[in-house]
Amino acid sequence: MKKIILLGLLAVVVLLFFQFDLEQYLTLEYVKSQQEIIDQYYRENRALTLIGFFLGYVLITGVSLPGATVMTLAAGAIFGLFTGLILVSFASTIGASIAFLVSRYLFRDMVESRFSASLKSINAGIERDGPFYLFALRLVPAFPFFVINLVMGLTSLRLWTFFWVSQVGMLAGTVVYVNAGTQLGNIESANEIFSTGILLSFLLLAMLPFIGRKVVAVLRNRKALEGFSKPGEFDTNLVVIGAGSAGLVTAYIAAAVKAKVTLIEKHRMGGDCLNFGCVPSKALIRSGKFMSHIARSQEFGIGKAQAEFEFAEVMERIQQVVRQIEPHDSVERYTGLGVDVIQGEARVTSPWTVEVNGEIIRSRNIVVATGGRPFVPPIEGIDQVDYYTSDNLWDMREKPGKLAVLGGGPIGCELAQAFGRLGIEVTQVEMLPRILLREDPEISEMVQQRFTAEGVRVLTGHTAKRFIKRDGRDFLIAEHDSEEVEIEFDALLVAVGRAPNSAGFGLEEVGVRLNSNRTIEVNEFLQTSIPTIYACGDVTGPYQFTHVGAHQAWYTSVNSLFGIVKRFKADYSVIPWATFTEPEIARVGLNESEAQQQGIEYEVTRYGIDDLDRAIADSEAHGFVKVLTLPGKDRILGVTIVGEHAGDLIAEFVLAMRHGLGLNKILGTIHIYPTLAEANKYAAGEWKRAHVPHRLLEWVARFHRWRRES
Repeated sequence: MKKIILLGLLAVVVLLFFQFDLEQYLTLEYVKSQQEIIDQYYRENRALTLIGFFLGYVLITGVSLPGATVMTLAAGAIFGLFTGLILVSFASTIGASIAFLVSRYLFRDMVESRFSASLKSINAGIERDGPFYLFALRLVPAFPFFVINLVMGLTSLRLWTFFWVSQVGMLAGTVVYVNAGTQLGNIESANEIFSTGILLSFLLLAMLPFIGRKVVAVLRNRKALEGFSKPGEFDTNLVVIGAGSAGLVTAYIAAAVKAKVTLIEKHRMGGDCLNFGCVPSKALIRSGKFMSHIARSQEFGIGKAQAEFEFAEVMERIQQVVRQIEPHDSVERYTGLGVDVIQGEARVTSPWTVEVNGEIIRSRNIVVATGGRPFVPPIEGIDQVDYYTSDNLWDMREKPGKLAVLGGGPIGCELAQAFGRLGIEVTQVEMLPRILLREDPEISEMVQQRFTAEGVRVLTGHTAKRFIKRDGRDFLIAEHDSEEVEIEFDALLVAVGRAPNSAGFGLEEVGVRLNSNRTIEVNEFLQTSIPTIYACGDVTGPYQFTHVGAHQAWYTSVNSLFGIVKRFKADYSVIPWATFTEPEIARVGLNESEAQQQGIEYEVTRYGIDDLDRAIADSEAHGFVKVLTLPGKDRILGVTIVGEHAGDLIAEFVLAMRHGLGLNKILGTIHIYPTLAEANKYAAGEWKRAHVPHRLLEWVARFHRWRRES
């Protein structure tokens, strides 16, 4: 109500201004015609004239009414350069700040609710460069200042920053106008004040903050490189340390643009994803899924089905899958692409040099893509038991009777279900209140119910305290509701997260800064604190996904090779991911939990896949598509899909969000029948059904009735 009242008052002021044609008193012609009278009044009533002019100027600029330019000229004509400059400088800044506050109070909440994603990135830029942008805009008198006031009010820029930057930024233009006003009799039009030369001078002045910033960056980089001797020439354009997803893609792109690139890997080409993570885990999941279909044979009209298998053969198949994919990431392939591949342990010895196998390689730039490793928590007694991580799990050949899985994140959940389906008694232990904490609670509950139905024992809210041996058997002692719970196991799988490989090869010695979680600190260009060294992938974050590492690799390769000409900021605006449990979960953008935490208004549209023809035919009629949109709009804020092939189905929404397409576009796209992909279209249809223009349809109904009766 307060906003409505304020908006009403402003509307009344603006209406009265134009209704009574007050604008006629703020024209150059009128001021010139009344100059003698105004001068006489000023000589007789100095204080009253100064106060009246000041308040009038604040009102004009605060309400964003036309006339500020003429009033600035009048200030010079009436009060002279010095007094007029002081009056206008402070009155204009105070008025601008009032307009800034009014815009913020009336409109910012509405704009944030409707354009939260866009405003978030804008505010990030304002936090970083807001004063620079504002100062530059204030230095260009041709740009409407009232627009700057209103737009800046919608951002996160602080009022004090807005005030002092405006005060300083508008000063040069104010001097020009007030000084011109001292010669008011010779001015026929305000446009005469600025010649082309003066305007160009202001534009050059506006560029000074950015030029200064570039100079500061150059000096900062030079300081970071102090104490190191730069080689006179280089052996290669780029050294890439680590041949996982991020490193391979970096080297591939560098070679594609004809740079000389050296790729160093101390272990196995392909990194964790190929050898220990994505590929072997999905091969295991596929075998487990086959066994789950055998157990569900009656759902497919097959009364009885059974399968015999050797656990060791299942695990050996995983290695066969890895070997089949290995050529994609092999030394031979990358050598054929023009990459100089070296097997050995790299050590960064300076901002331009890397030592490997006793040889020093001089490079223009270095990219660190050393990935991560499984994190093993320091739990009492864990070093007394044999445990598996993703590094050594795939060497397992003897089937354990009881498997304890420590961790309720995506990796722990995927492996717990897969091993459970192979006939292992699995107990999953998670210290948090639910598994898959990053997902909405209903999704965690769905997955846990499925696990329980398949025989996986899920213990949430259980904190691992210590490991003990008793009578030759291994036990995990966990605490739950202040009581100790004993969990017996034959094999232990630790899946509580990953730690970055950022130490032990010279980074900190040359001055590369690390974050508190030991990831490498990088700027928006993926450049470290040493300007010649870049980083990408799990070693820097913020997302530990193979596809994000590959995404970052484009920026590290292009920025390191061509940064002297043009640099690109890494874009994390649309990041999808999937958890390959059953039901499968895929995400992009916000889910409900995140939207609520961030205070973002949203609408939810939900389509149940249990109603989809293809899902019913496949006996996979479970899950849903949940879409978050702006209230009343079809613009997508985020999508969660739960169900068969969710990771494949999400791609359509990733494309839509990346290119600003709404649900109406998805609804208008032909989808093949019968496919699971139709779920996306039906979700869009649910949104459309909820936003039917009922009033318009009433008129349409009347039209049809008239056609029938006429």
